[in-house]
Amino acid sequence: MKRIEDNKTHYGIYIVTVSVIVSLLIGALSFLFIWEKRQGTFPSQTAPEVFEYEGETYVLKKDIQTFLVLGLDKFETGSPNVSYNNDQQADFLMLLVIDNNEKKVSALQINRDTMTDVNILGLNGNRVDTVTMQIALSHTYGNGKVISCHNAMESVSKLLKNVKIDHGMSMKMDAVSIFNDLVGGVEITLTEDFTYLDASMVKGATVLLKGEQALHYVRSRSGFEDSSNIARMERQRQYMNALYERVLDAIDKDDSFILDASLKTADYIVSDCSTAQLQRLADKLIDYEFSGIRTLDGESVKGEKYMEFYPTEDSIMKNVLELFYTKKD
Repeated sequence: MKRIEDNKTHYGIYIVTVSVIVSLLIGALSFLFIWEKRQGTFPSQTAPEVFEYEGETYVLKKDIQTFLVLGLDKFETGSPNVSYNNDQQADFLMLLVIDNNEKKVSALQINRDTMTDVNILGLNGNRVDTVTMQIALSHTYGNGKVISCHNAMESVSKLLKNVKIDHGMSMKMDAVSIFNDLVGGVEITLTEDFTYLDASMVKGATVLLKGEQALHYVRSRSGFEDSSNIARMERQRQYMNALYERVLDAIDKDDSFILDASLKTADYIVSDCSTAQLQRLADKLIDYEFSGIRTLDGESVKGEKYMEFYPTEDSIMKNVLELFYTKKD
C-alpha cells in the first residue's frame, strides 16, 4: 500500500516537473519569437498632418509613395552579415517621391556627408542609441541587408521632418557597370579630368561611358580640387538624367528589358520589396512625369577626420513642403 502511495507521489512530482519545464519552454520560445520579430524594427514615422511655416498652413498630401535608393561603396556579392555592424557605407542616397494623384515622380538626392541622427543598433538589431554622424554611416548599422536599408530609411525620415519612407533598396557598386552596359552605355560630356584612371576620359570630351568608366564617373572624388561630395553629386545627377533617357529608349525597344535587367543585377541588389512591387514602381517611373532631381542646400566643412555637410533648415523645410504637403487655401 505504501509503495502505491509512493508511486502516486512520484508520479505527481513528475507531472508537476514536466508541466514546469513545458511552461518554461513555451515562455522561452514565445520570448524568442518576439525577439526575432522585433529585430531591426523601428518606430513608425509620423509626419505632422499640418505644418505651419512662415505664416502659411500646409496639409500633408494623400497617396504619396516613397522609395529610398542607396548606392553602397562595396563591390562583390556576399552572404548576409550575422552581426549588426558592417562596413558598407551608403555613398549615394536618392529618395524617390511618387505622387499618385498628380502622376509625378520627384527625386531628392541627399549628400552622403549630411550630418543627422543615426540609430546605433545593438546585438539584437534594435536601437540602443542615436548619434549625430554622416548619413552614409546609417547603413553600417544593421546586417548589411534589409535591416541596414531600414536604418538608413529611418535616418532619412528624421532628416526630412519624419516623413514616411515606404520602401528601400541598396545596390553594390558592381551593378553600376552592369546596368550601364545593359542600356548600351551612357553618353556624357565629362565635367572633370579622369585620365589618371582612364586615358580616354579627358575633361570636356563627350564619351559613351562603358563598363568601369561609368563607375569612375559616378564614384571617384579623390584627385580633384573639390574633395567634397558636392562635385561628385553633380556628376551623379548628370549621369542619372542621361541614364534615365537610355532606360526609356531600352524599354521602348524591348518590353522585357526591366525583367532582364533585374535578373542580371539581382545578386547585387537588396530590397524590402517583392518583384511585383518593384515592377509596379518601374511602371510608374516610366509612365509618370519626371520632375527632375533636387538637392538640399547647405555647407560642406572639414570635420576632425571627414567632410561634413550641414543642410540649411530653410532648404529642408522647402523640399519637405513642396514634395509632401499642399498649401491650405
